[in-house]
Amino acid sequence: MKLLENKIAIVTGASRGIGEAIAIKLAEQGAHIAFTYLSSEEKARRLEEKLKGLGVQAKAFKSNAGVYEECEIFVNEVVKQFGTVDICVNNAGISKDNLLLRMTPEQWDDVMDINLKSVFNMTKQVIRPMMKAKKGSIINMSSIIGIRGNAGQSSYAASKAGIIGFTKSIAHELGSRNIRSNAIAPGFVETDMTHYLKEGEASKSFLEKIPLGRFGKAEEIADTTLFLASDLSSYITGQVISVCGGLNI
Repeated sequence: MKLLENKIAIVTGASRGIGEAIAIKLAEQGAHIAFTYLSSEEKARRLEEKLKGLGVQAKAFKSNAGVYEECEIFVNEVVKQFGTVDICVNNAGISKDNLLLRMTPEQWDDVMDINLKSVFNMTKQVIRPMMKAKKGSIINMSSIIGIRGNAGQSSYAASKAGIIGFTKSIAHELGSRNIRSNAIAPGFVETDMTHYLKEGEASKSFLEKIPLGRFGKAEEIADTTLFLASDLSSYITGQVISVCGGLNI
């Protein structure tokens, strides 16, 4: 028996990187997957076919998690096509790093919309079918930067710290309905968004701060997501799990 047999899972921002690894991991454990993408339709269709090849239903939706109306349309369509929502992974995110002196209001707003407002947008929609079913798992992708902060990343850090506060508050609100809300705080993970971390002297300085002495892999974030999505974590809510190789010690 697979851990997520016939569960319905939503993953936002899943056409690449951590989101793609999560969608594949959940599908391997039997979940049917509805996922969003924004830019690359080719990558989205390729992932959709890969997921179907794992023996589950899968559908790619072009939808901006930072826009409330698009989230409403997306979730309504998922419920219509799949029947319900058991798991929601709020993974969509961007970074527009800049020192505060140089940061524009537009850069700040873009990061807040995609990283933080998206979590409100999606959670607001998925709790309706979850409350009806009296069960559900909401998993929000924060970051170690949301816990530690980092120079040049004030907007990113603020958005990811906001996700932590939101996650804990929703856990209080929805616990009585058997809906769990947890966050994952990845450290430095090898993806196309963080390729610069592996270059030159910067790579060495980052690695020296990580007790395990290496960067993380997207699959390791996906493993933690699977744990929080499944009944293996049935008594866990309102928590932040740092998957960072010990960086937060």
